[in-house]
Amino acid sequence: MANDNGFPIKPNVKQPKSKPPASGWQPELDELRIRERLAKEMGGPDKVARQHASGKLTIRERIDGLVDPGTFREVGGLSGKGTYDIDGNLTGFTPANRISGRAMIDGRPVIISGDDFTVRGGSADATIPEKMVLAERMAAELRLPIVRIVEGSGGGGSVKTTEQRGYTNLPGGLDGHWERYKYLADNMGLVPVVALGLGSVAGLGAAQVAGSHYSIMTKKTSAMFVAGPPVVARIGTKNNLDKTKLGGWEIQCGAGGIDDAVDTEEQAFAIARRFLSYLPSSVYSVAERQPADDPAERREEKLFTIVPRDRNQPYKMRNVVDAVFDRGSFMEMTKHFGRPVITGLARLEGLPVAVLASDPFHVMGAWTADACTKVIRFVDLAETFHIPVVYLCDCPGFMIGLEAEKAATIRYGVRAMAAINQSTMPWCTIITRNVFGVAGAAHVPAGRLAMRYAWLSAQWGSLPLEGGIEAAYRAELDAAPDRAAKMAEIEKRLMALKSPFRSAEAFGIEEIIDPRETRPLLCEFARLAEPLRTPGPRAFSMRP
Repeated sequence: MANDNGFPIKPNVKQPKSKPPASGWQPELDELRIRERLAKEMGGPDKVARQHASGKLTIRERIDGLVDPGTFREVGGLSGKGTYDIDGNLTGFTPANRISGRAMIDGRPVIISGDDFTVRGGSADATIPEKMVLAERMAAELRLPIVRIVEGSGGGGSVKTTEQRGYTNLPGGLDGHWERYKYLADNMGLVPVVALGLGSVAGLGAAQVAGSHYSIMTKKTSAMFVAGPPVVARIGTKNNLDKTKLGGWEIQCGAGGIDDAVDTEEQAFAIARRFLSYLPSSVYSVAERQPADDPAERREEKLFTIVPRDRNQPYKMRNVVDAVFDRGSFMEMTKHFGRPVITGLARLEGLPVAVLASDPFHVMGAWTADACTKVIRFVDLAETFHIPVVYLCDCPGFMIGLEAEKAATIRYGVRAMAAINQSTMPWCTIITRNVFGVAGAAHVPAGRLAMRYAWLSAQWGSLPLEGGIEAAYRAELDAAPDRAAKMAEIEKRLMALKSPFRSAEAFGIEEIIDPRETRPLLCEFARLAEPLRTPGPRAFSMRP
């Protein structure tokens, strides 16, 4: 006897019609064990082999690789579709293709919810939507992080489902399982949400990945799109693109649809665990300070010379990051998107902090529209989970030019400023070089205390003097017999005023420091910030 996936099963023990035997409930226990075994066989040996042949793990292997060994407690493991003979005995069973439950990661409880691609490709036809909803509800009401392992469409409106029902469902309507969409938004403001896209992800599956605080995909085996190549070719742009060209990792990471991409699923599990280690279990608690053996008083000599005297020459800000935070603690996020800005999580004497830094290797750190979008999302993450912010600032202003105007840079820029100004987290800024213009003004939250230090290499102004002399002194330049000589004279006079010490004289900057003092001062900031973190939900929820 075989089930509808083609693999053998043991028929169920016939339900007794008389008084149960003296041995108790053994027949029911036998049936329970049979059903548990069938559920764990997923789509059957052939489908499991096909999953492995494509270079991917099964959902149960993924859960085992992600969580602490032996801690996964499945909820709804018996759900699916059974077939029975005329006597009511089980003759076949297809498990639901959503697996959910509770587990531990590094000793902390979490919720796990994932697609089983071996059962009808993770599609709606074998989905029980309530399993997805229950996992999200457990995360919200138990105040626990949730990790979504996504491979499939995950929706409820496939063509086959429409034919089986005899009608089309209204997305978000009475039979549209609106709870999925509610928790997709609500949990962003309640608990850490991590999404792993580990195969082809489309429709609601893509929304589940994007609707997270941190998302990861595998480079060779994953793709994400609103609709897959067949739909795009038929009713979309008419382009015949394969999965990689339509939604591969380079497309999604470059566009900011996915935060990071890794080579293997095992690497995805490791980086998901690492991300969660910086965050509290929910907004109702704060992240724990971990033991640290990196001395707070450590001074890095290379910081004294890392900023070149040639102000048009870039330098490696990631080397600054590595030098001032606890050794090996920096975890960069969203590296391939909004590249003038570096974002990530790190520790100072073991305390998690949110790191925002300029990258002079990309348009000298000027804020593009993409960079502003990245800043907004990252500052909101820090605000949601009460994480102090450290900003290593070298910002010459907003990106200028025709392309910047076409991208509505100023609108995204003002939104980024609003996110920073609305932040209530403790904030410390280290000005390493440039602070200019409106974007420069966003280097600290306006109207409240922020700790701020300027390196010896710092300079600032409403706009770079070199770019404003022509406009400000046009009449004087036009009247000069030697325009070039007059320009040089004005430049020399004004450049003397660029010294940060002039601002310090007028108390325009709190402190100018030797760059080698940066780590000790940041560690002091962490100690001062730690008791200021206040648990509880914020006035607004973070949006993806």
